[in-house]
Amino acid sequence: METILREGVFKDSQEKGKEYLLYLDVDRLIAPCYEAVEQEPKKPRYGGWESTGISGHSIGHWLSAAAQMYAVTKDEKLKEKVNYAVDELAHVQSYDKDGYVSGFARTCFDTVFTGEFEVEHFSLAGQWVPWYSIHKIYAGLIDVYQLLGHQLALDVVIKLANWAKRGSDNLTEEQFQKMLICEHGGMNEAMADLYVLTKNQDYLHLAKRFCHQLVLEPLAQNKDVLEGKHANTQIPKVIGAAKLYDITGEEKYKRMALFFWNEVTKKRSYIIGGNSINEHFGPTNSEKLGVQTTETCNTYNMLKLTEYLFNWSQEGKYFDFYETALYNHILASQDPETGMKTYFVSTQPGHFKVYCSPDNSFWCCTGTGMENPARYTRNIYSQKDGKLFVNLFIASQFETEDKKIKGKQETNFPYDDRTTITIDTIDESMSSIYVRLPYWVADQVMISVNGEKQKYSVESGYAVMTRNWKPGDEIDVTLAMDLHLYKAKDEPNKVGFMYGPVVLAGALGKENFPETDILGDHLALNNHPLIDVPVLVADKMNIKEWIKKSEDEPLTFITDPVGQPGHSRVRLIPFFALHHERYSLYWNVMDEEAFQTFVDKEQKELERLRKITVDEVQPNEQQPEVEHHIEKKNSRSGYVATVERGWRDCRDDGYFSYTMKVDPTKQMYLQVQYFGGDRTFILDGKTYERHFHILVDDKVIAEQRLDANEPFEELITAYYDIPIELTSGKHTVKVTFKSTEGKVAGGVYGVRIINTLEK
Repeated sequence: METILREGVFKDSQEKGKEYLLYLDVDRLIAPCYEAVEQEPKKPRYGGWESTGISGHSIGHWLSAAAQMYAVTKDEKLKEKVNYAVDELAHVQSYDKDGYVSGFARTCFDTVFTGEFEVEHFSLAGQWVPWYSIHKIYAGLIDVYQLLGHQLALDVVIKLANWAKRGSDNLTEEQFQKMLICEHGGMNEAMADLYVLTKNQDYLHLAKRFCHQLVLEPLAQNKDVLEGKHANTQIPKVIGAAKLYDITGEEKYKRMALFFWNEVTKKRSYIIGGNSINEHFGPTNSEKLGVQTTETCNTYNMLKLTEYLFNWSQEGKYFDFYETALYNHILASQDPETGMKTYFVSTQPGHFKVYCSPDNSFWCCTGTGMENPARYTRNIYSQKDGKLFVNLFIASQFETEDKKIKGKQETNFPYDDRTTITIDTIDESMSSIYVRLPYWVADQVMISVNGEKQKYSVESGYAVMTRNWKPGDEIDVTLAMDLHLYKAKDEPNKVGFMYGPVVLAGALGKENFPETDILGDHLALNNHPLIDVPVLVADKMNIKEWIKKSEDEPLTFITDPVGQPGHSRVRLIPFFALHHERYSLYWNVMDEEAFQTFVDKEQKELERLRKITVDEVQPNEQQPEVEHHIEKKNSRSGYVATVERGWRDCRDDGYFSYTMKVDPTKQMYLQVQYFGGDRTFILDGKTYERHFHILVDDKVIAEQRLDANEPFEELITAYYDIPIELTSGKHTVKVTFKSTEGKVAGGVYGVRIINTLEK
C-alpha cells in the first residue's frame, strides 16, 4: 500500500525528519567502517556513540531511514546519498576477504567464533553489543534493496550474511545460545528477511539459531519472565519470532509474539504508550515515574511488532495501541524546531524532554528517531483478503500496489473530529471498507456515504460498510472526542488526562530551566532541579466539571483553580505539541480531606537525593555503566525482583570500576547500596565471603564486609568519606570495588557521589 502524507502535524514532522537525513554527512557516518578495516576515512567520524564501541550503528539506521523517506517523498537528493552510501560500504567490504563490514574491527567476532569467549548482557568478547550494532547495517541494506531495488545493497548484505553463517557454524548450540546473552538486536529478523529475498535455507537456519531460547521459550508457554530484563533487547527478538511464524507457520512463534504484546501493552506501558524505566521492564502493573522512562526505541519496535499481529488478526485493539503510541510518544519525541530526537521521555512530574545534538549524540534512539518520520505513512490503511481497512485518521493519499484502489483522506484530526475518505479508483471485487471504531469515542461513530447516513455492522472493533463502491464515493466519518481519565495501574490517585487518543500534558513553563535541552549527553540533566508540581484537589471521577476547553486555542484545556497549594490553574495541551518547557503527564488528584494529610514521601526523598547528588550509577544497566566507563574482571550482574533493582559483583581476583564526577571544591562522599540478605555462600564446593575493598583512584578508602545485615530483604545504604586530597583539582575519579581470592565484592545495588552527608 503506497501512502503519501498530506498537510498536517505528521506531514510537518516528516519534513523536519527529512531535513536531518539530508543534513547528515555519509562520509562521517561511514568513517568508523573505514577504520575497522584499517583504512583512512574520507572525513572524521561523528561524536557521541559514534566515537565509541557501538560505532557504525548509525549508518545502518540512516540507510533504513533514507530509503523509507525516499519511498514516500521521492526526494532525489536522498536517493543520490543512499546510492553513494551503498557504494562506499561495498568499497569498504572489499578490504575484507570474508565480506565483513561494520563500524568496529571484527576481532571480537573472530574470538566468538572459536567458541571460547566471555559474555555479559551488553558485552561480547570485550566488545559493546557487536551483533546489535552490525544488525543495523544488515537491516539498512535490506531496506535499501526492498524499497529502492538496489542490487548492490543486496550483494553487500549477502556477503555479510555468508560471513556470519561461516563463522557461527563453528559454534555448538550451547555456545550459540551463550552468545545471545549479549544484546543482539533483530538478527533473527534480518536473517529471516534474507531468506524471504533469496530462498537460501542457510539464512532460515541462522534466523532460527538467532532466537534466544532463554527468553522466547517461556513466552511460548505464556510465562512472564520479563521483569528486570533490558526492554529493547527483548522486543526485536519477538519481532523476529513473528517473522518466523509468517515463514514457517510454527505456532510457537505466534504464541511468543501474542503473549509478549499483551504483557507489554496491557501491563507494562505508560500513558503515552511507551514502556520501561531505566531501559528495563519493571514488575507487572507498575507505572513508576522517573526521568528515564519510555525509551523511544522500545516504542518504535512495539509498533513494528503490532503490524505483524494485525496482519494475523484484524482487530481494532491493535491500532488503539498503535495510535496511542504514535501520537503521544513517537510524534512527541521529535523537536519540531530542530528535528532532534529524545532518548527517554520523562514521566517525572515537573521535568522536561531532552533531545540529541545533531553531531555529538547518535544514541540508539537517535537512530530509530531518524526512521520514525519516514514511517508515519505505514498502516494508515491496510488491504487484506479483498478488504480495505482505514486504521488511522491521518490526512493522506493511498494507492494499492496493483493500482486498482486509489483514494485520499482529508482531515485535521485530532484538532477536528471529522475525516473524509474519497474513493478515486476502486476494484469491483472489493465490496467492504472497514473503518476503525476507536476505544475512546464518546458517542456512536457517525458515518455517511455521499451525504446519506450509512448503516454499518461492527466486526472486531471496525465499522464494516458493504456496498457496490464507485469512483467518487465519499465516506464522512465523525468521531466524537471528549475528555477522559487515564488511571495508573499502581496508584488510585495517580491519573492522566486525555482527549480522544491525545494525551494532555500540563504545560508548566520554564522555571529554573537548563540553558539548553539539546545536548550530547542524555544523562547530564538527570539531576537538574525539579519544580513543585501542584496536587489537584478535585473530583477525579467528574473531570469535565473542573477542566474546560479553551475557546482561544485548539486542543487546549484549562483547569479551575484546583492546584494546591496556591489555588493555581493548569493549562493542558497535547503532549506532542509540548516542547522546551517543563510538564507533567501524571497528577495526584484527591479530595480536600485526603489532601490535608497527603505527603508524597517518594517525591520528597527524590528531591533530597537530587539536591545532594553529584553523580550516580545504577549497576546492571547498560547506559549508566557504559557512560561511566565501566572496567571489570571476574564480574557479573543481575536483577533481584524483591527490591526491583539490578546489581553487580566480582569474585576472586576481580574488580569493577566506574569513572564518576566529583566537585573539586567540596568534600565528597560515596553512597553505596547493598542487599541486606547478602552473606557468605558456597559455590562449587568453595566458600565465598563477601569481604572487599573500595578504592578511589587506586587508593583504598574503605573495607566492607556483608553478612546478612538487617533488614534481610531490603536495601541498606552505606556511606564513605572520600579524602579531599583524592578529589582536589579533579572533575572525575575512578571508584573501584575489588575482591581477592575466595572473596566477593558486592553485590552493589547503587553507587552515588554526594556532596552532603545526610544519613
